[in-house]
Amino acid sequence: MATIYYTGCTLDGFIATDDHSLDWLTSRDIDMEGPMGYPGFRERLGACVMGATTWQWILDHDDDPWGPLPTWVLTHRTFPEAPPSVRFDRDDVQRVHAEMTEAADGKDLWVVGGGELVGQFHDAGLLDEVWIQYAPVTVGSGAPVLPRHVELRLEEVARNRDFMCGRYSVVR
Repeated sequence: MATIYYTGCTLDGFIATDDHSLDWLTSRDIDMEGPMGYPGFRERLGACVMGATTWQWILDHDDDPWGPLPTWVLTHRTFPEAPPSVRFDRDDVQRVHAEMTEAADGKDLWVVGGGELVGQFHDAGLLDEVWIQYAPVTVGSGAPVLPRHVELRLEEVARNRDFMCGRYSVVR
């Protein structure tokens, strides 16, 4: 079991624009069944966690928000009723990680969306891997992929159509 940050990123290091747009990402060509594609990654997962901004993006852009994957949304905001698999929490990442680990039953954990939440998992010593699919675009500013110093070791590199994909382990 590993706790993994899996995300797309612009070449200049952003996961979303200043207005939370992912148009730069969703307009790119990728083979979903290719190297480091989402469906293969999704099969490994037993639980995930995200912040409020990511959950709001899902609500705004997905007709069928989420699914059966046990999911924690760390937030102080109030949201409309969510699917039964989604839990809203305000607590620290260590307790949530322990609950996720139990729910995942030996499968991997996914830290979804923003870099600040990933940073909190890293700071608590709970982040094991970072998988980034780099898109051939720059946006100039926005939400950084990781907003703090994190040491990584490159484990795997692949090309998936428009994307340069990298899998890194966290150096402790």
